[in-house]
Parts: sequence; C-alpha cells; structure tokens
Amino acid sequence: MALKYEIVPVTPFEQNCSLVWCDVTMSAAVVDPGGDLPKIQARIDALGLKLDKIILTHAHIDHAGAVGELSTSQNLPIEGPHKEDQFWIDMLPQQSQMFGFAPAQSFTPNRWLEQGDTVEIGQEILEVLHCPGHTPGHVVFYHRPSELLFVGDVLFQGSIGRTDFPKGDYDTLCKSIRGKLWPLGDQISFVPGHGPMSTIGQEIKTNPFVGGYG
Repeated sequence: MALKYEIVPVTPFEQNCSLVWCDVTMSAAVVDPGGDLPKIQARIDALGLKLDKIILTHAHIDHAGAVGELSTSQNLPIEGPHKEDQFWIDMLPQQSQMFGFAPAQSFTPNRWLEQGDTVEIGQEILEVLHCPGHTPGHVVFYHRPSELLFVGDVLFQGSIGRTDFPKGDYDTLCKSIRGKLWPLGDQISFVPGHGPMSTIGQEIKTNPFVGGYG
C-alpha cells in the first residue's frame, strides 16, 4: 500500500499541479489545479484514476484558477486552504484579469483546513501543516509513510515563496519553514509549487534564505 503521485505542470507560470492517489483503491486528489484542465484530465484518464476531491495549498491564481470550474463540472469537494486565504479566493476573478489568465470562478471550500487536520485519499492519509507567510492561509500536505511533502509556494529548491503580495510576510514565512518543515527531517522530499523537487536536508545546507537551523 502506498501513495503515488505525478506532477502535471500547468498555466504559463509552470505551476506544479499534482495528482496524488492511493494505489489500492485508485482514489485520487488533485493538488492545486491552477488551469489547463484538459491536460490534467488526460493524465487522470491515462492513469485510470477516480478523482474524489480537490485539495488546495493556497489561493493564488496559478494554483486555484481552475478549482471552481473543476469542482462544479465534476461535483468534487474542495478541501483547503486555511480560512485566512478567503480574501484571495474572493479575488480570483480580479487575479485572472491581472495576470492574463482565463476567467476564474471564486468558490467556497467544502472544508477549511487547520494545523493538525488530515486529508484522506483512499486508504492514505495526508497531514496538514499551516505554513503562513507566502499567503496567510497557506497549508502544506505531508504523507508521513512516504516522507513526502507538497509545499505549494512555501519553499523551493534554493529559494522561498514571495512575500510582497497582500498579507505576505517574510519573517512569518521563514518561521513557518524552520518551525514546521525543518523538524520533519533531512530525508524528507518535497514537491514545490514551481521548479524541481528537493529535500529538506538539501535546503538546510544550501538555501540562501532559510539555510541552517537558526
């Protein structure tokens, strides 16, 4: 029994949307469907997955732009992010205009997520970590048995999320990374919202923004 995943880059921002599924039940969730729904659906079909839900790290347009359309068209529940990102969801139509995306629907998640919550995907469990700073309601999904994180725009290989958007905060983001992610262990791999995967240990050693344990 294991959690499987596949990264599907979407939108002009090359955002790492992920399909995550239980290999026993083939029940799946899509993490951060920011756009390009036909591309996402093609991979769901090719892999033979049963899409059960949408899970969301945060509500910036490149991560959440297609959530409303996908939820409505397939009657899928939305889990996440934390309720502090409500204002970003409300602003999705404006975000789509600002960044030149297709018109995006705002939506109401079926379930807001908090620190310590869990998300079920078939027989697999993702733990929820609230990691504000890039946005105030940003969450991270942790699959403990696989030592795998889906971190959205909290942390990247060699970088961290931007904090110059409304309600972003650099010190809060660094505290989230050092306080919530570093203690999970050097061996933990993570899928970032953009760019290549990395490990916690690699970032502690080399990340110029949050490297070290300080």
